[in-house]
Amino acid sequence: MDLKQLSTNLYQECDMCLARFKKMRELDADPDFFQEVKPYADKWHAVIDEWQDASLLFIRNERPKYVHKLQIDNAAEGMGQVFVQSFYKDTSKKRFVQTIQAAQYTIQTLLTAIDEKGDEKQ
Repeated sequence: MDLKQLSTNLYQECDMCLARFKKMRELDADPDFFQEVKPYADKWHAVIDEWQDASLLFIRNERPKYVHKLQIDNAAEGMGQVFVQSFYKDTSKKRFVQTIQAAQYTIQTLLTAIDEKGDEKQ
């Protein structure tokens, strides 16, 4: 999968995590870790790792103006946490929402840089 598609998928999954977080708080439910949380987290952590590697390669090769390694590393770490925390109602709402917003901002900035680099090459 290419970097743009990975980024779009992760951006959308952040929205899904926010919706799941709100739903779990309303239901006041605790998920089964091994049946629900772990399979989901394993799948998405692999996607996050692939995205992080592809993003860092893009940064190294293309040198975008507004996207840096530290932002990618922080976004990957934050998504890794919130993708699991979205299942639990006891998660701090403020921190959860801020982490998702930060990750989505980084992804959106990266998508803009990808589009700009694509326009330059044509």
